[in-house]
Amino acid sequence: MAVIDAQVHVYERNHPGRPWAGHLHGPAEVTGADMVAAMDRVGVDGALLVSAWSMYRYDPSYAIEAHAAHPDRFALIAPMDPRRDDVVEQVEQWAARPGAVGVRLLFWSSASDDIDHPNVGRVLDAAARHGLPVCTLAWGKLDRIAQLAAAHPSTALVVDHLGLRQPFEPPAPTDGFADLPALLALAGYPNVAVKITGAATLSQRPYPFEDLWDPLGRIFDAFGIDRCMWGTDWTRAVELVTYDDAVAAFRETDRIGPAERDALMGGTLSRIFRWSPTGTAAH
Repeated sequence: MAVIDAQVHVYERNHPGRPWAGHLHGPAEVTGADMVAAMDRVGVDGALLVSAWSMYRYDPSYAIEAHAAHPDRFALIAPMDPRRDDVVEQVEQWAARPGAVGVRLLFWSSASDDIDHPNVGRVLDAAARHGLPVCTLAWGKLDRIAQLAAAHPSTALVVDHLGLRQPFEPPAPTDGFADLPALLALAGYPNVAVKITGAATLSQRPYPFEDLWDPLGRIFDAFGIDRCMWGTDWTRAVELVTYDDAVAAFRETDRIGPAERDALMGGTLSRIFRWSPTGTAAH
């Protein structure tokens, strides 16, 4: 089974030709080639390349370039702006792009009120028509994700980062799983899956992050491993965990069996996003 990271970001250095709109924690630059090299080093075969909203807002052009250079290793997810009158057309155009496997809605920061925008439902319906899962960043708003899941049962909704607020720099929060009951409540909606991305940033302990497995076990029990997808959220997590440790903590653990590990670290993602890398990590 291919090992697939459910969320990584790449970006080039800030420059006038493609200026940053903001900042994402991490090195000054992580190109597509840099990300592939990191994946090769630890045996990750492919990744969902999520356009970095913090730097580029709704412009996925750099992610598109990185995918074009490495189409055998990356698939693409782009954020959609529900405030745009033509957002349905944007979804349709994105669905036609080579490598595009999903869209993303962010309900935080400057977009924090958009979860109630009428275009959100239109995005979900358009994504369902084109077979695109909708990834959602909705910290503190999982009750609204439940409402959206109920209202749009044909849309595959994917909750980013366990639905839990995660840190961008140390220290890890002492109450990182406080909102876990709100996530578990979503398990009753069969069209909702969960990215287990950035989990290590919530650990109070060093590698191998043993304190994660009890809360993660509750998520696996509620959703089933067939609705859970491992990932690192690289490079947002860089100040809290190394890429190597974020991979090894899941691949080397004995808290799940081989079949569960295969599903968590690639199988579930391949089924939900209908994509697998055609290349493999250089070992």
